[in-house]
Amino acid sequence: MRIGLDIGGTKTDAVAITVDDEIIGRIRRTTGHGDDEIVADVVEGVRELQADAEFDLAEVRSVGVGIPGLVDAASGRVLHAVNLGVESLELARLARAELGIPVALENDVNAAALGAAALRGADVGTSMAYLNLGTGVAAGIVTEDGLWRGARGTAGEVGHISVDPAGRVCTCGQRGCIETLCGGGALARAWGRRGSLPVRDIFDAADGGDTEAMLLRADLARGAAAAVRVLILSADVETVVIGGGLTALGDRLGDGIRRALIADAAGSPFLRSLHLDERIELLPSGSPAAALGAALVGALVPEEEIVIHG
Repeated sequence: MRIGLDIGGTKTDAVAITVDDEIIGRIRRTTGHGDDEIVADVVEGVRELQADAEFDLAEVRSVGVGIPGLVDAASGRVLHAVNLGVESLELARLARAELGIPVALENDVNAAALGAAALRGADVGTSMAYLNLGTGVAAGIVTEDGLWRGARGTAGEVGHISVDPAGRVCTCGQRGCIETLCGGGALARAWGRRGSLPVRDIFDAADGGDTEAMLLRADLARGAAAAVRVLILSADVETVVIGGGLTALGDRLGDGIRRALIADAAGSPFLRSLHLDERIELLPSGSPAAALGAALVGALVPEEEIVIHG
């Protein structure tokens, strides 16, 4: 079997899958902070999953890890995962030393893209983009040949495409990036009111007629629609699957994005011909796509690197 872990800023989601990609165990645990804690998240996450699902660790062929930040998949090193307190960490080597199992790394959004593609099945198109709407905004692109990373690994970084040069300043230093419109962190800062779920609060206040909330809700739909448009027009993917924390809003999110896509296409026969509003899907909230994708990343470990252990 294979194990996949999706390490998030606050929670780590872990799954165990069979050779047929069937999930036979799943746990969630709090994510630590700093090099030692992140290594422990992988090692202890595997052991907790083993205890919970009651399988033999000797059956595990590989461990895959999806993690935010810059990832050097070839060397198994994590670089600049600021939210996790990591600047440079040889995570694959250190975790393998503890577990005795090959460990592979991938950027979390790319891993989630692989997982989303697997959940959709092979008979629903050969190309797709996974658009992550969470604290930030990014995408992973999957073709019939697998992940498409681009020349320097930045394929899918739609969050930092500027669509409004006079817009809000982005954390990347530009103005009016897509992320400033539909990233959960940017929306929370623009809202500026305390709450455990600021984006949900924005939607609730907008439903109640709050003018500022209505504008921010419209920004979210406009920004996500722009991301969908960029992904389809640049990579010509058949479908954009939307995931991430904001999908907890369900149809409130999806319907708004579809309306924005339809409105954008109203004056453009070209855009209307692409039927962009029909080419998006929302993952169910709580989907295991990211952890499943991490397990699939682990499955790409060359056979010569896999040794039987026990």
